[in-house]
Amino acid sequence: MYQRNREIAAIHALEILDSRGNPTVRVYITLVGGIVESASVPSGASTGENEAVELRDGDRQRYGGKGVQKVVATINNVIEPRLRGIDVMRQAEIDRLLIDLDGTPNKARLGANTILGVSMAAAGAAAVAAELPLYSYLGGLGARRLPMPMMNVLNGGKHADNNVDFQEFMIVPIGAPRFSEALRYGAETFHALKALLEKKGYSTAVGDEGGFAPSLPSNETACELLVAAIEAAGYRPGQDIALALDPAATSFYANQVYDLTKSGQGPKTSAELTGLYDAWIAKFPIVSIEDGLAETDWEGFRAQTALLGDRIQVVGDDIYVTNTKYIRRGIAEQSTNAVLIKLNQIGTVTETIEAIELCRAAKWRFVISHRSAETEDTFMADFAVAMSGGQIKTGSLCRGERIAKYNRLLEIEAELGTAALFTNPYATGGALADSSRKRRL
Repeated sequence: MYQRNREIAAIHALEILDSRGNPTVRVYITLVGGIVESASVPSGASTGENEAVELRDGDRQRYGGKGVQKVVATINNVIEPRLRGIDVMRQAEIDRLLIDLDGTPNKARLGANTILGVSMAAAGAAAVAAELPLYSYLGGLGARRLPMPMMNVLNGGKHADNNVDFQEFMIVPIGAPRFSEALRYGAETFHALKALLEKKGYSTAVGDEGGFAPSLPSNETACELLVAAIEAAGYRPGQDIALALDPAATSFYANQVYDLTKSGQGPKTSAELTGLYDAWIAKFPIVSIEDGLAETDWEGFRAQTALLGDRIQVVGDDIYVTNTKYIRRGIAEQSTNAVLIKLNQIGTVTETIEAIELCRAAKWRFVISHRSAETEDTFMADFAVAMSGGQIKTGSLCRGERIAKYNRLLEIEAELGTAALFTNPYATGGALADSSRKRRL
């Protein structure tokens, strides 16, 4: 039933800093009934060419051109008058108004960062108005699946200033009985890894997402170190804790060649790189590889999934950019068997859910993901539980902007009590969320 106290009374934006010290935007929505809720927008370093556009001021005299004062002005002066008076619970209508107001296929006029802040803040305010936690408001009263964390503990590529080509080496606590234990498994292994790196004389400085970023003899050494750290922490590789990779291969792809120059391994063809992954899967307990090939290498992805897809999760990120247009193509061509989901790649909560529902229809897995430049905002933690996909990427086991998401998931687990569900998503059928659950949007 319509209630006037749920109407949007005001929208106000503020320029804040993200985890890399660059500007981003925080949006506050005030309802007629007095509720005030905010949302902060992340930013990525490794971005797909088809992502929705992130707008910056371009004034080199201020934050090196990365300011977002124009974004703030657009929200305060253009978007706010259009949304004032709308029932905040009409999320799909709000998001459609934002999309139409922009009027471009990639959010190039208003900016995805502009639109997303408003979209997330509206969802948050609606949840408070409904007197529900955000995960229940977005996912229904039956939302109870805590996601398996994929913890990025060794960094390379664009996330670190070292000689490792691949961007993320992750640990996945597949044997943990519940989320809080999964977090403990990961934290203990993270600290065991630090001790191991120190013992071997490697740097323990951390990269953008909180993972260690040492220069190593090879990319393969990273996997060897993770296995050793798992064992040093008292866990069994492949049974208690597995590995996952995000090479972010677009970052070292040019002229149809994958050039592993940072590590000195030289160039590889698409087939040769897939062959390298095949060999690693036989040697290491790898359960998932994300962006193992470049975003334009559709043929290579098809071949990779055909070879590896019955043994591991093959995740597409840059190739799909949370866009139903590209996900549909991937489903038709069987390019992968899973999709990475990032709210700021597409720009609204509604469009993100549409991408997830497309994955569900195809019985594909999906992973809710952060960005390399984050804030303390915890929206994505609730969103992961709401969408019930069983997987989340939100960084390493240090840095406040990463830990905020983990701590929010601990809160949700405690709130759900014995109703909380936590499963190994890589077991047969485990990652496929219940496609029959009705959503609010």
